[in-house]
Amino acid sequence: MDRDARLKRLRFRAWHRGTKEADLLIGGFFDAEGAGWGDEEIAWFEALIEEQDVDIMAWAIGTAAPPQAYRGAMMGRLQRVDYIRHSK
Repeated sequence: MDRDARLKRLRFRAWHRGTKEADLLIGGFFDAEGAGWGDEEIAWFEALIEEQDVDIMAWAIGTAAPPQAYRGAMMGRLQRVDYIRHSK
């Protein structure tokens, strides 16, 4: 699958998680960061979105430590959560 198709698929999956909170967290992260990702970052995110939303959210907000496979710069950027946009 080419890069554009992968990113399009990932964007859809990031924004259709099942809960508004997960959509904002995971979809917002993708929108803020995804355009600049290379193959390694795309592969990391593809693996991440296979995890349960409650786990991803716990890792992002710091209530649980992420597994070793997800630790690093990408998780650090996910944990910033300053990319979440919400209506007032």
